[in-house]
Amino acid sequence: MTDVERILPLWRELEAAGADYVLATVVAVEGSSYRRPGALMLLAPDGRRAGTVSGGCLEAQVASRAWWLTAKGPCVQRYSTAEEDGDRPFGSGCGGVVSLLLERSPTAGPLLAALEQAFDQRAPLAVATVLEGVEIGRRVFAGLERGPSDAIQTAADLIQELAERSLASRKSMETIIPAGGIDARVWVDFRPARPGLWIFGAGDDAQPLLRMAKELGWFVAVADGRSHLATHERFPLADEVRVLATGELPAVQLTGQPAARSGSPASDAASPLGNLLPQDAAVVMSHSFEQDARILAALLALDSPPAYIGVLGPRRRTRELLAEVARLLGLPADPASATAVQVERWLGQLHSPMGLDLGAESPETIAFSVLAEIQKCLAGATALPLHVVRGGVPASSA
Repeated sequence: MTDVERILPLWRELEAAGADYVLATVVAVEGSSYRRPGALMLLAPDGRRAGTVSGGCLEAQVASRAWWLTAKGPCVQRYSTAEEDGDRPFGSGCGGVVSLLLERSPTAGPLLAALEQAFDQRAPLAVATVLEGVEIGRRVFAGLERGPSDAIQTAADLIQELAERSLASRKSMETIIPAGGIDARVWVDFRPARPGLWIFGAGDDAQPLLRMAKELGWFVAVADGRSHLATHERFPLADEVRVLATGELPAVQLTGQPAARSGSPASDAASPLGNLLPQDAAVVMSHSFEQDARILAALLALDSPPAYIGVLGPRRRTRELLAEVARLLGLPADPASATAVQVERWLGQLHSPMGLDLGAESPETIAFSVLAEIQKCLAGATALPLHVVRGGVPASSA
């Protein structure tokens, strides 16, 4: 579960009651820290809190001072394990320095509203925030189909330009800009779209995959052509349960029109599969050869296929599935070599067998290995041990 998921229910409750609140956001980290920039914690006036800004060693200390620190407006506070300027800061437990933006509801409210909208729409969001001077806490957003709120209408065009640049590059950034006659620090937090996992196959082995993906805060859909399996009763945690009309799959042929426009979700009318986004993951695991082949054909025919497509089972079976996919999509059987080349090209795009080599045997450990590989691919990570990646240990000796 993400910070946003933890925070939004409490925020909605406080907004409905007209209560004030404090939002703490990690805006910078020096050295080691459990949480990275963008981590959030919401504080209610009755002592409740949601989200975290550390591994548990800073939250109580931050909460004890946040209300009086923000009495006159937003502020940035540093928390470190070392004494600083004669003051006794709070220990982070990791040997690093964490900078937090602390703010009340007037500036935090528009941010939380934007985060809610981005979460619901599964859209990327770039948030540019002024961290210094009289404009501290002022924000602009890029990536949502919404106009600026009253709280940010006077933000400089330059800050908006920074937000748009961050959205285009898909990277957070920090820079100094002139504001009110002085230089002000602006931090732009790029938040990628909420990932989605589409589980094509509603067997018992899909249930642990669903549970674990929901723990990660992902949107999860389950789809199957068998109506007695694809039910909300079997998958109560799923964001969507869909009974596929497998006879209508694939929706298009390679010689026809694409099922989705590049960079946009496939509409229900265009694809019976559902509203897949380019940043999503799809796993094909119905244990039915015919159904798996039709689902794979529909996925591979999309103009913007999901970022990850995994197929359960041995590579031999997947190659056989792809030969059937070629037939379903109307590839010519003669010359056979052209079809064989396309099958191998598809095979190179798929994750088959899906999952990392973790010694998985049970449905739960298999689900864990699959989600680990999806996380690796979506994040562009290495899946190497952190002591190798960050500790300077040669991979060969690890």
